[in-house]
Amino acid sequence: MNNKVTNFVKNFSYTIISNLISLFISVLVVLIIPKLIGVEQYGYWQLYLFYSSYIGFLHFGWNDGIYLRYGGKQYRDLDIKLFFSQFYMLFILQLIIAIIIYFCSYIFVIDIKKIFVFKMIAICTLIVNVRYMLLYILQGTNRIKEYAKITTIDRIFYIILIALFLLNGIKQYELMIVADLIGKFISLIYAMYCCKEIVFCKISIFYFSFKETIKNINAGIKLMFSNIASMLIIGVVRFGIEHSWNVSTFGKVSLTLSVSNFMMLFIDAIGIVMFPILRRTDERKLPNIYITMRDFLMIILLGALVVYYPAKVVLSVWLPKYAGSLAYMALLFPMCIFEGKMSLLINTYLKTLRKEKLMLKINCISLILSIITTVITIILFRNLNLVIASISILLAFRCALAEMYLSKILVIPLYKDIILELVMTIIFMLTGWFINSWISVLLYVIFYIIYLTIKRKDIIVTIRNIKLLIKA
Repeated sequence: MNNKVTNFVKNFSYTIISNLISLFISVLVVLIIPKLIGVEQYGYWQLYLFYSSYIGFLHFGWNDGIYLRYGGKQYRDLDIKLFFSQFYMLFILQLIIAIIIYFCSYIFVIDIKKIFVFKMIAICTLIVNVRYMLLYILQGTNRIKEYAKITTIDRIFYIILIALFLLNGIKQYELMIVADLIGKFISLIYAMYCCKEIVFCKISIFYFSFKETIKNINAGIKLMFSNIASMLIIGVVRFGIEHSWNVSTFGKVSLTLSVSNFMMLFIDAIGIVMFPILRRTDERKLPNIYITMRDFLMIILLGALVVYYPAKVVLSVWLPKYAGSLAYMALLFPMCIFEGKMSLLINTYLKTLRKEKLMLKINCISLILSIITTVITIILFRNLNLVIASISILLAFRCALAEMYLSKILVIPLYKDIILELVMTIIFMLTGWFINSWISVLLYVIFYIIYLTIKRKDIIVTIRNIKLLIKA
């Protein structure tokens, strides 16, 4: 293999190993914690995870701008003095925001347990957003090995502390949150060591680089708002569930979402490696690479939906308290198809082509649709089944809309494939929801074989293209 392919395989192996560890830890957390702690305690734990997932937006696109503007460059070519100043300017901003969140939790929140959650979110804001800058620098400059180590350290320390607490009979959600923060803090320290040339400089070289900050925020804020809108597509629905039902219901639905998102860890691993590579690739080659990766990914994702059937049976036996909510996996499992395609292919390509405005437009349209459907399903019908089904429908709409725009930019025909994949998804959801037996597995497998037959010529071409890419 040539040098580029060798580097890609190495970097991909680092992220895969890192994500396998994260997947293993996520499986343990998802399967064991709800088994050992009460449904309400698990609900507050999920509430912390839910709200903390939005704190990345409190850097106002600063880190996203660095990722977009410097992605594809070599680490050694970065202006150390400039990045040193940017790092500590971000640190000061995040410290101020964390202090505001911490004290506002006493003023605006009544529930004592929720006050604790928001206090921990304040600490999480400072740790995570400062770490994001270093992670984005490493990812953008293709230092994937260090990036993978940082994320792995975070999860390893977290699971060790969780295990110690549980083995000693400590089952409070508060300490589980503390374990999460300790893991993040230790990984931040290691990230600072990996970027020591940037972090540990003489204070005399520091200067307030406001011009650079504005450039980064201006470049990144569209991507940041796009990401906010993207997360709120599901977030609005989850907010609606938490507001209209109780914390226990919120926790049960969150468990099902967590199980449905397991596959995303592998997909994200490829996306992390692909961005800096695509930034260095000749634009004329991008359409062919997209078609090859797309066909390969969709064959795997549509086939992987079969995992739902044994997973539901095993989880229902292991977590009998959540057996009822696990039925929603039939409606939520297709998330991995649409989120996977968005994360690995569509978003990566739109970032590479610097189409942040288009990303924002697509996500805002989908968010407006999410708000409308949430109001209809919750306020008018108050039907939890419809609320949960709407998540996959909204993600399917966003994915199809984004890919239609991208097909025009790359000048490639994708409409037939989009329709074919939507049909397969509808078949999966209908058979999984209405047929509560192994017959549903057989039916879906038959339709999957028909899908492969229709795509047989494309599959042959895809295999040939992958071989050519390796040999090129």
